[in-house]
Amino acid sequence: MMRFPPFALALLALGFSLFGASAALAVPPVWHVPGPHGTITLFGSVHLLSKDTAWRTPALDAEIARADQVWFEIPFDEASQKNASGLIIAKGRAMPGQPLSNLLTGKDRARLARVEAREGLPPAAIEGLKPWLAELLISVNWYKLKGADPTLGVEQEISSALPPAKPRAALETVEEQIRFFADASTAAQVESLSQTLHDIEDDPGSFDRLAAAWATGDEKALVREAILPMKRDAPAAYRTLIIERNRRWAERILQLRASGGRIFMVVGAGHLVGPDGVPALLRARGIKVEGP
Repeated sequence: MMRFPPFALALLALGFSLFGASAALAVPPVWHVPGPHGTITLFGSVHLLSKDTAWRTPALDAEIARADQVWFEIPFDEASQKNASGLIIAKGRAMPGQPLSNLLTGKDRARLARVEAREGLPPAAIEGLKPWLAELLISVNWYKLKGADPTLGVEQEISSALPPAKPRAALETVEEQIRFFADASTAAQVESLSQTLHDIEDDPGSFDRLAAAWATGDEKALVREAILPMKRDAPAAYRTLIIERNRRWAERILQLRASGGRIFMVVGAGHLVGPDGVPALLRARGIKVEGP
């Protein structure tokens, strides 16, 4: 199943709604990387949430307030989101004469038709998309049908609540994130779409299990629900979206740790768990990481 990237919020500008699974009284996972002159807090997020999900605590708000800088995966300013909308359209349209169904096996074409009918999606519109954007739209609509709120997400809420004077930064640009998906090989895109269609039809409970794992801060369950299926069923996407990015982020964290100060960094929880997660990479370099 596609794990929503932060840039997906730009789909709101295209008239789509974004939804995430819900869980009450969430206690998401947090890691701390102490340095010689400060500490980096790594907060594992879910990019899209339900209005019923309570995840902010006084302790978490205090950490954000104390931070000298708050880091996100991408910038959350209005200009970046508008730019994302244009790039999604430009990068997501299928080439003329190359409809989506031509790229799928007979089994996946049948799955796609059933999912379109169940979700009320127009087949003609989906046919005109590249696999990565078709997958994103199908996933977005699935969450809509599960009844979650379209405007909520951890990063969005934290960013909106920050005082204007609070320094903020980002690990990647919106353009970079979109290109991770759009520039993947056609085979990798189809591989990931196939996994999503399978999950929706044959394992719809995967969404709720993932939400519950995040809400309880259960690292093993997060690995089981978010990491292992992607690693098994979409290895090319896993390498590009998880392994390679985690390695770059770990290097950036090492630089920030050396420079000192209090930094609060919020990224998708899937980047922080398992043997390829950022905390594991830092620990392998001999860096102390407090947390799961």
